[in-house]
Amino acid sequence: MSDVVTGAVARLNEKMDGEGFDGTAKFVIEDEGSIIIDESGARAADEAADVTLTASAETFQAILDGEEDATAAYMGGRLKLDGDMGTAMKLSSVLA
Repeated sequence: MSDVVTGAVARLNEKMDGEGFDGTAKFVIEDEGSIIIDESGARAADEAADVTLTASAETFQAILDGEEDATAAYMGGRLKLDGDMGTAMKLSSVLA
């Protein structure tokens, strides 16, 4: 597991503050690895999910840091989405 994924898992769990997520989402960080978010929180894993979001490490970090809006990244082609758009929209509370 890469340092980028390890750091992102820790950041996401901080942002969720012990709360889980209603649904399953997978973040694929290009050339680094994958993160699953579900009712248990965030963890490094590569499993099936309701929605998969794919981005570069730089884009993902900018979204986590609040420097880039996930919707703007999606509209600009820097964040790719595959799966349930409704689940993806619920992620805004996790990423904010």
